[in-house]
Amino acid sequence: VQLVESGGGLVQAGGSLRLSCAASGNTFNINTMAWYRQAPGKQRELVAVIYNRGSINYADSVKGRFTISRDNAKNAVYLQMNSLKPEDTAVYFCKAWTVVAGTALDYWGQGTQVTVSS
Repeated sequence: VQLVESGGGLVQAGGSLRLSCAASGNTFNINTMAWYRQAPGKQRELVAVIYNRGSINYADSVKGRFTISRDNAKNAVYLQMNSLKPEDTAVYFCKAWTVVAGTALDYWGQGTQVTVSS
């Protein structure tokens, strides 16, 4: 499975961005998809996750501002980010999990930079 993110960029505080992640390859077995982020000098953290049956979880820091969605027909996951804050500045990564014969594997995209100016 290959993951390619897009949609990052520079935005002023209070603005919005929409990230996209397109999956290719053996996408049939993709189960869960998620967005992570990593700010300079910090550990990578989970931002939002969407499970195969549609349930969703968000990090407390983004609840009410970010929305994760997925289009299974297009093998894509999206992250709509509103009311952006400077502390949202990070490299955002897409992650997917597959489960085959009881074995789970995970895949990462290369990341896309999001910079929020104050």
